[in-house]
Amino acid sequence: MIGIAIRACFGKPAFEIMQQGHTPAGMKNEAFPEKTMILGFFRKKNNNQAIVDRQYAALAAAARMPELYERLNVQDTVMGRFEMLSIAMILFFRRTRASATSGQEIAQEIVDAFFQDIDYSIRELGIGDNSVPKRMKKLAGMFYGRLEAYSKAMDAGDAEALALALQRNIYPETSAPADMSGLAGWMMAAESHLSAVAEEVIATGSATLPPVS
Repeated sequence: MIGIAIRACFGKPAFEIMQQGHTPAGMKNEAFPEKTMILGFFRKKNNNQAIVDRQYAALAAAARMPELYERLNVQDTVMGRFEMLSIAMILFFRRTRASATSGQEIAQEIVDAFFQDIDYSIRELGIGDNSVPKRMKKLAGMFYGRLEAYSKAMDAGDAEALALALQRNIYPETSAPADMSGLAGWMMAAESHLSAVAEEVIATGSATLPPVS
C-alpha cells in the first residue's frame, strides 16, 4: 500500500527526484537527534504496519491536494511533489515529538517507509547496488535539511523565515522565486491543527492535514 501511495504522489519513478533534486548544505539536525535511528531501511515488520500504511496514505493524499499546486505556488512536477510529501511527513513527525512511544514509533516507521520505497524504486530501475547508497544519502540530506530548516522557523513562530526556507528549497536555482508565504501560512495552520489531534488518533494512524483555506 505504501508503494502505491508514494508512486501516486510522485507520478514518476522516485529515482528521478535524486536526479533533479537539490541538496541543502549539511545534514546535522540537533533538534531531532533521533534521526540517526530513522534510516533503518529494512526494519522487521511489526504490529504497527497497518497503522503505518493508513497514516502514510493519508499524508500522501494530503501532499497531492490540488490547491497546494494551484494556489500556493508549488510546481506540479516530480520535485514539487517530493517537496510536498516531505512537508507532510515533517509536519507529522514534529507532532509526534510530544507523543507517547507508540506515536513516535509510527512516525519513525513512516519515514523509514518513505526511504525504503525510494530505495526499492532505484533498484527496480536497474541501478547498480554500488550507486544506491550514494543516491540514498543525497535524498536523506534533502529531507533532513528541510526538516532542520523548517523546524527552526516553526519553533520560532517565524512565518517569514519559513517562507524564505521554502523558497530556497522549492526554487533552488531561480533568481526570482515564487512567493511562499501562502504555503508557510498553511504549514503553520497545519501544525496548529495537528497539535489539537488526540493521541488516540495518532496511535491509530488516522491523523489528517487540513485543507488549504
